[in-house]
Amino acid sequence: MSEFDSQLAELEDGDLHHFGDWPVSVVPPVAAGVYTIWKGAQLVYVGMSGRSLDPEKVAELLAKKKRKGLWERLNSHASGGRSGDKFCIYVCDRLVLPALSQQDILDVAKGKLSLDAGTRQFIRKHLQFRIVVVPDGEAARAVESLARSGSLRAGKPLLNPL
Repeated sequence: MSEFDSQLAELEDGDLHHFGDWPVSVVPPVAAGVYTIWKGAQLVYVGMSGRSLDPEKVAELLAKKKRKGLWERLNSHASGGRSGDKFCIYVCDRLVLPALSQQDILDVAKGKLSLDAGTRQFIRKHLQFRIVVVPDGEAARAVESLARSGSLRAGKPLLNPL
């Protein structure tokens, strides 16, 4: 089994963490990595973080008690905020909006209902994630591409297939 095979297996069969439990202690404060997001058995999204990280940069940021990479990205997703977060936009557009009533839509238009709040609630209630930590951003990009291309038994992700 190659290194990529074991990483892909972890993204499909590894420990599953609920966004409703965020923050989750197994997510390191600084790390390059790849994650899969699930709604039950359905693969919803594959992402990566830590493009600029390498082992030296990780050590430097840890010494400064900073958060970067996987933790920062998953925290953004857990927030439900659509501004600057493609995952949250996709969830809102494809999973939250279709479930809204006509009255909900009118309330959004009047500013009485927040799509960010609804997106956060959906993510926290329905979605889970798995992670794999990799040495650097280059490895993260390679594993993410394989997973988005359909290398997992679950196939390509719903929201961002390649």
